This record gives sequence, C-alpha cells and structure tokens, in this order.
Amino acid sequence: MPHARPRNQSPIPEVTWDSGLKEMNETWKGAIACLGVAVFFVMTIGIIYWQVVDQPNKNWILRGSTSGLIWERRSHSLVLQTLSEEKTLVEINVGNFPDMEQPFVKNLCWLNKTEFCYTWDAMADLEISLEPGPSASTECYRINWTPLHCKITLKDCFSMTNVSWYGGASIRAQRWPLNNVNTKSQPFVISNLTKNPTGYGSVLEKYFLGSTGVTVTVAPDVPISLSVESNRHFCLESPSSIAMVPLQYMVCISQNITAAHQEVGSQLSEQERRLPNTDILGLPIWRHYKAADSAAKMERGLRSFFNRLKRHHLGEGLIALNEHSTMLLSNADHMHLPMASRKMHALRHTRDLSLIKPLKFSITLSPYTSINSQLFLSSLQEGKENYWLSLQSKFDSHPTPLLTKWKGQFSVRLNVTNDAARSWYTDRVSLLWQRLGAQYVTFEGAEGNTFAEQAIQPPRELEGDKYIGIFALMAAALGNSTIISAVTRSSHLPLFIQMTPLQSDWSYAGLKGIIPSVLHYSLLGYNFFIPDAVGGTLANEFLTEEELYIRWLQIVTFLPVMSFSTPPWVCCDDWVLNLTRQYIQRHQDFVVPLIVKFSKEWLSWGYPIFRPLWWLSPNDPVTFTIDDEYLIGDEVLIAPITEPGRVQRDIYLPGEGHKWMDTNTAQVFDGGTLIRNYSVSLVEVPVFVKAS
Repeated sequence: MPHARPRNQSPIPEVTWDSGLKEMNETWKGAIACLGVAVFFVMTIGIIYWQVVDQPNKNWILRGSTSGLIWERRSHSLVLQTLSEEKTLVEINVGNFPDMEQPFVKNLCWLNKTEFCYTWDAMADLEISLEPGPSASTECYRINWTPLHCKITLKDCFSMTNVSWYGGASIRAQRWPLNNVNTKSQPFVISNLTKNPTGYGSVLEKYFLGSTGVTVTVAPDVPISLSVESNRHFCLESPSSIAMVPLQYMVCISQNITAAHQEVGSQLSEQERRLPNTDILGLPIWRHYKAADSAAKMERGLRSFFNRLKRHHLGEGLIALNEHSTMLLSNADHMHLPMASRKMHALRHTRDLSLIKPLKFSITLSPYTSINSQLFLSSLQEGKENYWLSLQSKFDSHPTPLLTKWKGQFSVRLNVTNDAARSWYTDRVSLLWQRLGAQYVTFEGAEGNTFAEQAIQPPRELEGDKYIGIFALMAAALGNSTIISAVTRSSHLPLFIQMTPLQSDWSYAGLKGIIPSVLHYSLLGYNFFIPDAVGGTLANEFLTEEELYIRWLQIVTFLPVMSFSTPPWVCCDDWVLNLTRQYIQRHQDFVVPLIVKFSKEWLSWGYPIFRPLWWLSPNDPVTFTIDDEYLIGDEVLIAPITEPGRVQRDIYLPGEGHKWMDTNTAQVFDGGTLIRNYSVSLVEVPVFVKAS
C-alpha cells in the first residue's frame, strides 16, 4: 500500500527547495546576459570612439633617415615631413577614393622597412618605396598607384600651402612660380598654342620643383593629365582606360631648393650635354617676313633690306626667312624629283644666288607638306604614302595619309617613325641648306599630336610627345646650327629653341611674361633659346609703341640672342635707333662672354645659365615669388622695368654675405637688401654685378 504523506497543518505555505533554486538560477542568468550585452555595447562604443575620435590623425607609414611619410586621415593626404615634424615638405592629397577615413593599418610589405604596400578593395594598390637619392643628403620616395579596374582614375594633388612650385610646361601667359597659374585638367603634352591657346606650350618636362627642397618627377613613359588651381594645388591624374595605366612618380627631398635642383633637376637628361653653334649669340636676328610672290622679288627685297641695315650700321646680323620665303628662294620646282635625278637637275637649274650669297641668313622648314604640292602628289605616284602619318585601311593595303591643317592649308605630316622617310627628309634639307648657303635652319611644327588632335588613337610609337622627341633627334643629326620650336627630354641636344610668340603688350602674354619664360626654359635645361622678337610677333604687324619697344629691347639685351621683327627705324624716332645700336653692342661685349662662361657649368653640372634669385638665397622666402629679376650665372643681376609708365622700381639683392655693385652708380649693397624706389629712366636698365 502506498505510504500516505501527512497533511501540513501550518498556515505558512509549503515551498519546495528544488523549484526555488531553479528560479534563482534563471534570474542570475538573465542578469549576467544583460551585463554581458552592456559590456559588449560599451566596448563597441569605446572601439568606435578610439577609431574615430581618440585615434591619432597621423600615422607614420614610412621613415627615412631625415624624413618620413605620414598618412593624414582627416585630409586624406600623404604628408612628407622631417622626422622631428618641425617642417612639412609636401602634402599630397589622394583623390578619387570614396572610403578614406580608415587609417593605414596593414602594411602588406611589413617585412621590408623600406617599403609600404596597401590595397583599397577593388580600387587601387599603393606601393611606396624608400630609395637612395643621387647624393647622401637626398632621400627619395617612389610612389606607384595601380588601378584594379578600368574605370578607376588615379589623382594625386600637391598642395601649394607654404610651397612655391616651378617646372612643368610653358604656357601662353607664363608665370613664375606656377602657383599663379590656372589650367584645366588636360593631357600633359606639348600643344600647338595657335590651335589650343589654353594648352601646354613648347618646352615641357615631367619635373616639378618646390621651394621646400622637394622635387616631383614623373616616369617619362607614363601618360598623365595635369591641372593647376591657382594658389591651391596642382594635380597629376592618370587616365581611366582598359590598359589600367598606373600613376608613378618619384618625390625627393634635399636640404633646400637649390640643392634639390642641383641634385635632381639638373640630371633630368642622363646623356652627355652638347653645345649648339654659339656664333648666333653675337648676331642680332632680323626677321624678314615681307610677302613676295616670286623668288626674284624675294631676292631683291632681301638685298634692299640688307642695304638698309648697313646704312643704319646694323649690318652684322642674321636675316631670318619664314617658311614661305624659304620655299620661294629655294626654287623648289625640282624638289619633287627622285633623289638621284634631283641632284643632277639642281646642278643644271640652280638660280643665280649671287645676290644673297654675302648675306648671313637662316631658313625655315617644317614637317608639313600641302596636299596640293607636287612633292606630295609625287610621293603618291611613287607609292610612298607611308612617308606621311597615315591610317591603315581595313580594305586596302595602302595606308591613307592623315589630313591636317598647317598655316591655313590642308596638309600631311612627315612620318618620323619611317626610316626611309626620315632619310629622305634630311637629305632634302641638307641639299637645300647647302645650296642656299644658309647659316642656320629653323624647324617649325614639331609640336602637337596629329592623331590626338583628331580624336584618333595614335600608334604606340607616337603616343604623347614622342613625335617631338624623334623630330628633335633628327634635327640635331643635321648639325649644331639648328633651331627648333618645341622640345621635351632633349636638353642634352645641341639645339637652339625658338620661344613662343608673344602679344605686343605689357601683360604676361606679352613683355611681362619674358622673364618667367626665361627662368622656366633655363630651369628645365634649355639655356640656348631665341626670345620672341622685340615688341612681340603674335599680332603679325609692326610695333609702333615707343616705350614698349625700348623696355622690350632692354630685356632681350641680356638674353642669348637679340631678335627683331619691327626695325627700329620703322617703330620709333632716330634716338631709339641709336639706343638699339648701343644695346646690341652691350650684348656683344658684356652678355655673350657671360653666357659662354656659364655654359661650361651647364656642360659639366647641368646648372642653369639664367637663374632665379633663390639660387643664391634658397632659404629666403622673399626670393621665391620674384618674377621680374634674374641672374646670369651667380655674378650678374638684371632688374628691368616691366610695367608701363614706370621710372622707378623696388629691387631685391639676394645672397646674404654677398656684395652687389650697381653698374650705373658704382654703389655697393649687401646681399639681402631691398632697394626701394630705385630710379630707372627710359634709357636705363638696372644691372648689378657681384663685388669681390
């Protein structure tokens, strides 16, 4: 029988211990779970706070011996600083990435202390390597961005905050430094400024120099676009394409701006530098562009012009003929014949050139030929279509010459990648040069990419500025008496560079842009240049403003070559003619020997002949923005008037510890002195020489 449990007679209810313990355990479990959630929440908030608020904004990602790269996450910038963080050398804003708030935390190259690697998922790879510079005092960082898909455009912008920048490309209205420039993003190649006035001009290098002692050098074969936003930054940009082109450049730092250029910029060309024929330095150039419709009229016009120069005691010079005059004078009716026949024909049909033989003159040619010329028609008849830049047809084995415009005529352009075409062209030039007895030959029309101008993808061998490079080599092969209108990566060649035509006014597109252009050309290694003619030639008419003519004359007196388009007897009164003679003599006696002297430094070390004031004062911020004074070597300072109506100006003398003597008064000043309101009459130009 089962045992009966006794009834509880107490008023207190009976409680079993098992159920109480279970309820107690459940309560504690809930409390612990809630506490865990709270702790997890607090930790999450703490981590987020640490990452977003309390995390340092700067992360050192690579350190050298004197400098290092910092990732500044708030501004999305790579900052190159001294290790003490006392000086910012350059700030590079990294653009076109949507998620940049995260700091660099994963160096995929952590085993190598001289490299940094990072990847943005599905965006781009970044590789930075610390490399030895050209000297022990220079450190370099090679930066390589590689897009991970074809729609990515890579873009790095270099800040202008507390940095003055120089180099790059010439432009229509040249500025010094380029902080004052505004240009839209466009391919960084040389353009024909007549067709594209807002493009980049006749001298270009992928090299930028900053006043903090930093240089930026882009790999030569990497295509980039460049934009400049005044006083903010300049930006390097790679195109988005199927080829997924990387953005590669080298950033180097030195003790100061002068040391940086001496160690990096002066070595842009690693090939041996050669001098052009410097006889032209002492010969004023007289441009004779008077229209004529026959060779006979051209010869008579030349003789008359030469006699006029002699009558005014200006006869020792070089008369420059344009392309039209050259073709007239050459009696080119036989030039279309095959080479062997042409030489015999030339001997039998040469004009009597005795009228012009005593003259010193230069001729002008280009790689363009009119499609209406017998020369072009003969090339088609002889099956030499590939002598011209052409398009390959899918249905025809013969290429179709690419049509373009040159000086208002439909034309074709020499195919410089064709060995036979180059040989044919240089033989033709040599024959004409010899036959006319010219001292120099000028080549126009090297600038511009004929394919790209018509939105056609150029062949690989003619991408970017490769046409100009090949053409410059071809011109230099003809001898050291050649002049060319555009160059890049050719500073070692024995060529004179014809500067871009200027407006006949006082603007930066006119007279005020001469000195910035001089400093730009010389900084990039092109010291042997021919300035635009006194008064400017862009308007293609004679100048009649006397003050502008005189101030222009004073500037070019202290440059390599004095060039004239408007004769002084046409522009001005007789006293200006006398002044012109005096300045030509001063150029020959004083300036030419200086250029010859400092050309030896250029040959040996690559130093510019025409130097900015910071060359002697690399740590003096005052010198970074002076664009109306320049040095010849480190011995002579020129400070001309560049504003209309001015008869006084401020002059800054660089070089602490140097002494400068005023050639007008023989007064001596200390370097680092600012001379205020220096008097300059219309017939004077301030010149100071370094006193021993």
